[in-house]
Amino acid sequence: MYPLSQTAGYDRVATMFSPDGRLYQVEYASKIVSQGTLGVAVKYNDGIIFGADKRVTSKLIVPESIEKMFLIDNHIMALSAGLVGDARRLAEFARQKAQENIVLYSQSIEVETLVKEISSLKQLYTQYGGGRPFGVSFIIGGIDATGKRLFETEPSGALAEYHAIAIGRNREKAMEFLEKDYNQNINYDDAIILVLKTLKFGLQEKEKLEYKNLEFSFIEQKNKRFTKIPNEDLKQYLAKV
Repeated sequence: MYPLSQTAGYDRVATMFSPDGRLYQVEYASKIVSQGTLGVAVKYNDGIIFGADKRVTSKLIVPESIEKMFLIDNHIMALSAGLVGDARRLAEFARQKAQENIVLYSQSIEVETLVKEISSLKQLYTQYGGGRPFGVSFIIGGIDATGKRLFETEPSGALAEYHAIAIGRNREKAMEFLEKDYNQNINYDDAIILVLKTLKFGLQEKEKLEYKNLEFSFIEQKNKRFTKIPNEDLKQYLAKV
């Protein structure tokens, strides 16, 4: 007879715990997140910067067609790693919640409130049968009445708040780098350079960052609206890295 697999059928249903207390379907969802291209976000003295390498694999692909960042509301951005289809579905859900808040309460939704809505939906798909966990992690950040907020949501529905965060391929090395080099008082220029340096940890051997494949956005306290950073500006910063 063949030896029993370690999972022994416990990975067939998202809601089934293994004897050692693991949910294999959730772990599989986290695995696909770790294969996604790296995304980074950091707080700086006046705001937050989001940066992502979209990794265009063919010269026939239009880089703008690859979705990595999702504008949820003027003051909230989401950056994904994992399945793009799952990310798009959750982004649509988040946008709906943001609009509902404006209709019901005549004010923009707070970042933490929206993050908890998304995390609750993710958790729901780990608790009931007939579906699978979302194979995507999000960095969600923005500025509201409570200040600069930056969160990560995982496929399990777990969430945590950060000053600087990376998701995707080689996340562990990227986080180690951020822990050593990040400080909360960095300015706008230094924050862009820090994000670019961190994105390098998501590259494979002999790969280089290409400014045409990068997507950067920022938000500041004075206007509380996300603005895309032009690729030509990124080219100048990339020359300094």
